Amino acid sequence: MTVNANSRMPDLQVALEEQVQRYTEELAALSTHGASPENAGLDRATVTARADTTRQALADAAQALKRMADGTYGRCERCDGPIPAERLEIRPHARFCVPCQQLARG
Repeated sequence: MTVNANSRMPDLQVALEEQVQRYTEELAALSTHGASPENAGLDRATVTARADTTRQALADAAQALKRMADGTYGRCERCDGPIPAERLEIRPHARFCVPCQQLARG
């Protein structure tokens, strides 16, 4: 992890913990489809798609918190290089540096 990312770690951790909380609440609302005003009128396919997307986002945030705990957060999973703090601020769950992410999309 870069020194810059190290200094931002507490803020990034808080952001990830807030994401986990928000995604957990969203999944709870989606599981009671139609019971909440924001889900009223959505068809089953839309609710299912939103739930799938939210589950993935929750898993990504939880994995980032796990990487923080084990000391691998902020390192690219492909090249083991540092992920710039600016990228982590935008995508706190980022697993790859930009060049490796572009290769993966290739």
